[in-house]
Amino acid sequence: MRAIFGRKIGDLTELEELTEQAIKSGQQGQSYSVIKEVLLEGDEFHSLANDFFNDQPWITEEDGGVNENREVRCIRVINQDTGEKILVNNEGYTYARYVGIEND
Repeated sequence: MRAIFGRKIGDLTELEELTEQAIKSGQQGQSYSVIKEVLLEGDEFHSLANDFFNDQPWITEEDGGVNENREVRCIRVINQDTGEKILVNNEGYTYARYVGIEND
């Protein structure tokens, strides 16, 4: 699986725009593996999506990074109401430092 990740992206709208531009320019993205899944209710998901810089209680310093296969270690965040998904690689921080959109 591959996804295009953006670093220090402010919100979901910005991420969607940057992802669209990257795809148009031919970027393939990075391989990733999901280390855990977090299911958020609609309001919680929208709170995250509106400000990726907010610390999240479900992100720990041990999450994120890269595994031995050079895959990005991600948290899959799922909107319980819509099924929309965001990938988070926090790189040791407690906020969504790198984010990507997971497509089915």
